[in-house]
Amino acid sequence: MNVVPPGYGPAVLDALFPLVCPGCGGCGAPVCQGCAGLLRSPPATPPPDGVDAWCAPFAYEGVARELVARVKYRGTRAAVPWLAATMVDVIDAGWPLADVVTWAPTSRARRRQRGFDPAELLARAVAHRLRARRRGFLERRPGPPQTGLDAAARRRGPQFEPRAPVPTTVLLVDDVATTGATLAAAASALRLGGARVVMALTAARTPPPSQP
Repeated sequence: MNVVPPGYGPAVLDALFPLVCPGCGGCGAPVCQGCAGLLRSPPATPPPDGVDAWCAPFAYEGVARELVARVKYRGTRAAVPWLAATMVDVIDAGWPLADVVTWAPTSRARRRQRGFDPAELLARAVAHRLRARRRGFLERRPGPPQTGLDAAARRRGPQFEPRAPVPTTVLLVDDVATTGATLAAAASALRLGGARVVMALTAARTPPPSQP
């Protein structure tokens, strides 16, 4: 049964359902101080094809996995600023200054179903923290979501196309990367639209199978 009356906005929902730490269940913060100590950085991984540099603050496991899932599948927007801050903190100081922040969009069908695009939420927050411009340049072609696909299907990746001319240097934001196929496909479309440098920033990265 749906216990939330229709028409409630994110601010009202956040007040009705306050933040609860995904690790211990404590109230008041996206991740409590104790559980934050359990978060692991992802292993070093080469950037996907077409991406000049890539970083993420967390390995997609445990507390980080649940936190990202809350944003991705349940629209827990109150956790987005915290995630965006951790993402910005791991950007390499040697990266070139991006002309614009963009994101790898979900499909129109998934956006209608969820009512939001998690990558866009993160891109907005990242751009705000960087005091940078933010704009959506990509359209995702219809196709199955990456979630639940096997590794071979994931590597084929979704397909994107540019819908506007793209500036030279772009910061591409997404929520989670597993094989990197989504980032590679998005970077390819951004380059087709005019980008020359594409840097990628994700909230989490799935550890390779060999990682404990």
